[in-house]
Amino acid sequence: MTIEPRSWLQRGPFRAVSLLLAAPLALLLLIHPAAMLDDKAHYSHGLLSLVMWGISCGFIHGVGFTPYSRLWRSVFHPLAGWLMMGLGYAILWRAQH
Repeated sequence: MTIEPRSWLQRGPFRAVSLLLAAPLALLLLIHPAAMLDDKAHYSHGLLSLVMWGISCGFIHGVGFTPYSRLWRSVFHPLAGWLMMGLGYAILWRAQH
């Protein structure tokens, strides 16, 4: 019986990054969603859906859960989540300036 080496993404510091990116965005969307409004006081629902998907990826990866199915592992991959959460921070930064 051989044991697979852990992927570099499955190590603790990378999981902490996922949680540290996901938690503030989730709290912001729950407590003060108007912070994501653009200059015309509108949401981009498509972009916010991607941001929420990224937050889901961040929490799933951050708490240490690894989906068994290859399909769900690819849907909730941490790198994709980091990109989508980065989009969320970019939307927030743009909305504030």
